[in-house]
Amino acid sequence: MKELKVAMLQVKVYDDVQKNIEQLAALLDREEVNSADLVTLPEMWSCPYQTELFPKYAEKEGGELWQTLSALAAKHKIYLSAGSVPEVDDEGHVYNTSYTFDREGNMIGKHRKVHLFDIYAHGQVVFKESDTLTAGDTFQVFDTEFCQIGTNICFDIRFPESSRMLSLNGAKVILNPGAFNMTTGPSHWELGFRQRAIENQVYMIGTAPARDPEAGYTSWGHSIIVDPWGDIVTQMDEKEGIAVATLNLDYVDKIRGKLPLLVARRTDIYDVKMK
Repeated sequence: MKELKVAMLQVKVYDDVQKNIEQLAALLDREEVNSADLVTLPEMWSCPYQTELFPKYAEKEGGELWQTLSALAAKHKIYLSAGSVPEVDDEGHVYNTSYTFDREGNMIGKHRKVHLFDIYAHGQVVFKESDTLTAGDTFQVFDTEFCQIGTNICFDIRFPESSRMLSLNGAKVILNPGAFNMTTGPSHWELGFRQRAIENQVYMIGTAPARDPEAGYTSWGHSIIVDPWGDIVTQMDEKEGIAVATLNLDYVDKIRGKLPLLVARRTDIYDVKMK
């Protein structure tokens, strides 16, 4: 049986990047975390989740934060899915970006959030990421010795094509760091992960920041892992903590053989355009 041990870190987010890094380093020293194969972090774990602050905290790929994450992955010999952090490119565009590092500290995955969280209600803007962020335009999977894995970020999960493209490209596990709020979280967080897991017959992993009522944006928390049948493997509450689970990757093949959804698609009359 092929197994993947995952540790989700549901952390409190501070307005000091160094404090967030020190918190991560301390958690990675814990036995239940560094014994995992894959460690996952939340969306925007390195800085407050506030649109006006993203440019302030943004760093280039290869910068100090990136190097620290690479070094931590290598030190602990883990795959590190570093949630997401604000990234700036040479032209000054800022992205909500997820980096993944292998056991040697090499970056093997990078996803820039494709669907920006621009929300309107009653004629007023509630939250508008596009004020400071630029949208990504690709979906990619990366290889591990366990299986192929894909990444989305938060709002991407609401668009079925995002997860479908990853599963069609070979992903058996989809990482979706996210920070649903106190309105959408209770209604859609668990439901969304179970939907995408069932549709694509994959493990869905959603790692969220811990809830902080005093923050400028309050996260629902409830980091979650759902299996290919849509059952919840584990789900946290709103508080800071660690959740560790072992995923049976053979179960993906079993479910796909039992209920062959992906091969039964009518691509003669519809299809997801691959890029």
